[in-house]
Amino acid sequence: MEAARSLGMSTAQAMIDIILPQAFKRVLPPLAGQFISLIKDSSLLSIIAIIDLVKTGREIIATTFSPFEIWLLVAAMYLMVTFPLSQFVYYLERRARASD
Repeated sequence: MEAARSLGMSTAQAMIDIILPQAFKRVLPPLAGQFISLIKDSSLLSIIAIIDLVKTGREIIATTFSPFEIWLLVAAMYLMVTFPLSQFVYYLERRARASD
């Protein structure tokens, strides 16, 4: 901030051009992990919740007696929810790294 002020930048210019890009690079990985964890721990669009998914999987296992297939399906559904998010975060991290 001191260097930006010595160059004659206003506080808003310094924040937008210098401070926030550096802060974004530092905060992105932990923030992304928290966001993916939040998606896993809460319901997605109020239709499917991970806890409900596991509960439903257990109920189906109790009636069909085929745990391997059911848990494989539940894992695939977890992957369908979290994989696009992690790919998006990877894209953001790669883009932020390219600016260095």
